[in-house]
Amino acid sequence: MEFICLHDRTEIEKFLRQDIYQNIYALGDLDDFFWPHTTWYALKDRDEIVQVALFYSGVALPVLLLFCTESTREITRAMVSSLARLLPDRFYAHLSVDLDSAFINTFHLTSNKVHLKMALTDPARLENVDTQPVTRLGVADLPALQRLYQASYPENWFEARMLETGKYYGIQQGKELVSVAGVHVYSRRYRVAALGNIVTHPQMRQQGLCQVVTAALCQDLLTTVDHISLNVRVDNQPAISCYRKLGFTDTATYEEFFALGVRQDLKSLL
Repeated sequence: MEFICLHDRTEIEKFLRQDIYQNIYALGDLDDFFWPHTTWYALKDRDEIVQVALFYSGVALPVLLLFCTESTREITRAMVSSLARLLPDRFYAHLSVDLDSAFINTFHLTSNKVHLKMALTDPARLENVDTQPVTRLGVADLPALQRLYQASYPENWFEARMLETGKYYGIQQGKELVSVAGVHVYSRRYRVAALGNIVTHPQMRQQGLCQVVTAALCQDLLTTVDHISLNVRVDNQPAISCYRKLGFTDTATYEEFFALGVRQDLKSLL
């Protein structure tokens, strides 16, 4: 097996499309909008890719995506020893369940819960939702959006530049946003989207607003993409129930972690 850095988008795409819903974030990151912020690592057997890891640096805390199947679990764990030497002292990680133990000698990983991957497999259900109250958001709505996130979801992963995609939808009450649904990843070129930053103000919950804004967003996305996915914590049952009503089904589980390099951690103790 050879551990290498990949630069050929066509080669990467071919591998990722073997499991689209597992890799939908990575597929979207091949788009020109995200590509400059990505570094791709792989294991190759002769000329064949057998595993890929994505390191995304386009956010304040960079993110590692590394997923495997049961058949590739052992080679993925072996890949970590080479990969770990190239990672910074601090990052966030999305890992297939049980892969965290492969980092034990190089990083301290703090779990941020097991998450569920869901895919939109029954889009016909979207038509049952009245989306009339929903409006498309743009760059001018950034202050109101930031106020909503600060009040409702302060730990969210929101990049202001994502508003440039035109794929954020909200419901307003007066001059304030009370519910919003957006994307983490969107690519017309690769025809995929990953939903994210979906939230309703605490005082407006249990009114079905999440369902309405998410339906409006998905209806729009389906005019330019073929596959829509999202990630949600397994203990967020209200959100999971909402997404299932809209036609999403479970596809996989994984765990998220904050990673701190062992040497960096030792420095903080001195």
